[in-house]
Amino acid sequence: MYSKITSARLYEQIVTQIEQSILDGKLRAGDQLPSEREMAEQFNVSRTAVREAVKALMEKGLIEIQVGRGTFVTARTDKAVRKSLGWFVKASDGNLQGDLVQVRNVLEPEIAAIAAQMASADDIANLQRAVNTMDASLEDAEAFIEADQGFHLALANATQNKLIPTLIDPIVDLLREQRKRIFLVEGGAQRGQFHHKRILDAIQSHDPEAARKAMQAHLAQVAEDSDAVPPADQ
Repeated sequence: MYSKITSARLYEQIVTQIEQSILDGKLRAGDQLPSEREMAEQFNVSRTAVREAVKALMEKGLIEIQVGRGTFVTARTDKAVRKSLGWFVKASDGNLQGDLVQVRNVLEPEIAAIAAQMASADDIANLQRAVNTMDASLEDAEAFIEADQGFHLALANATQNKLIPTLIDPIVDLLREQRKRIFLVEGGAQRGQFHHKRILDAIQSHDPEAARKAMQAHLAQVAEDSDAVPPADQ
């Protein structure tokens, strides 16, 4: 039923496959998942990775453990799906991607501006680490993308607003595939880094307007590079 997992971030890939099975109707409310040992064999991963995936799925409200019986798809799955932005976009067959980009253009420039006002020394250090990692990973798509994700989440945390990271986290995660495609565009990663560094400079200078404009320029670059992705890669 499942594909073997062979790369890093094992538990997240297990979560993705099980989520998709629920979304496709292959798993329904009340269905029992295989045992931990069986899932480890099916996915070709350690039982530790399976346990981490089960924990993540429970936190999403998609499965529940019934003591003495096993692990089941929860009857609350429909509610969890409706509340999840990621599931909402997936269930729309990608038709909301344009809306997602528009929401990002509304939110992220203001997030950058607030972060410029509120960022602590630790926040700036986190942003700098993400930029340094991306600099060192221009030939490594997976490492670059993880650091890119981390940069935008660090910006959200730098606002000191507890709601903003919760709002932006699913949006950032949904953009993972877009970032993978942009990485394939010649010079895409380097152009992204140019803008990341401009944003970081504005945050370090505590200049909200410069941060806002730097983020707007970055999002324009992302849109341009997204349009440059060869059709076969989309």
